[in-house]
Amino acid sequence: MIFLMDLQMMLLDEFTKHGAEVVLWDIHSGPNEQTAKLVREMGGKAHAYTVDVTNRDDVYRSAELVRKDSGRDVTMLVNNAGVVAGERMLDCPDELIERTMKVNCHALFWTVKAFLPQMKAENHGHIVTIASVLGLFSTACVEYYCASKFAAVGFHESLAHELLAEEVEGVKTTLVCPYIVDTGMFAGCKIREEVELFLPPLEPQYCVEQAMNAIVIDQPLVCIARLTYLPFLCRALLPWESNVIMYRFMGSDKCLYPFIEAKKKQTTNGSVKVA
Repeated sequence: MIFLMDLQMMLLDEFTKHGAEVVLWDIHSGPNEQTAKLVREMGGKAHAYTVDVTNRDDVYRSAELVRKDSGRDVTMLVNNAGVVAGERMLDCPDELIERTMKVNCHALFWTVKAFLPQMKAENHGHIVTIASVLGLFSTACVEYYCASKFAAVGFHESLAHELLAEEVEGVKTTLVCPYIVDTGMFAGCKIREEVELFLPPLEPQYCVEQAMNAIVIDQPLVCIARLTYLPFLCRALLPWESNVIMYRFMGSDKCLYPFIEAKKKQTTNGSVKVA
């Protein structure tokens, strides 16, 4: 099962290559139906449902409908829904902050509660959480986004510990934390030029391939690209002041400033869209 976002078709292509029958959930019915049609044209099996993953009643009802329609249980859950408003916290409308938390964090509770019981009963399944490196370390001006992704990481890790503690060895978990992917979601984000030579925005296909490799081998955590493990480790091992120095050296302390300014101009022109 895949909840669609920027990398949807590439993810779907990879799952189709592995013989998966996919169930697509999206709040936008038109694009979702079109995506399912494209999957079928590629030779895969796909079913589209219009679902608001922030509405727990809608999630639970749709999960039962999926079981009824397919006649079987879901064996893999991929939580890939995500939004970012692109505004400084003090400028961001309260409803967008709430929506960010609902989509990026709260939805995980409802989807996992809908499908995990059967996975545990059969001791078979896989739960994948597509989070972000901003769930492992933070940056300035996107407090609500970082908070939602830190929450997603914490949720996933606690769930993984629970399954291990209960010796439910047949239900696997994979946490995927990508760096900036060149899809436009964080268009304009910029780190220090010399550092960007070693850490450019990720090509979407590379990101999907790395995520799929981790899923296939049941890897618990994958950071994409590998270099992003470094600030994660530094955050855990070094004093706060040392991390601030590292952020300033890399230019990551203000890396989202251009992105936010670009979004602000779009808002002024009346053309902004929340991802």
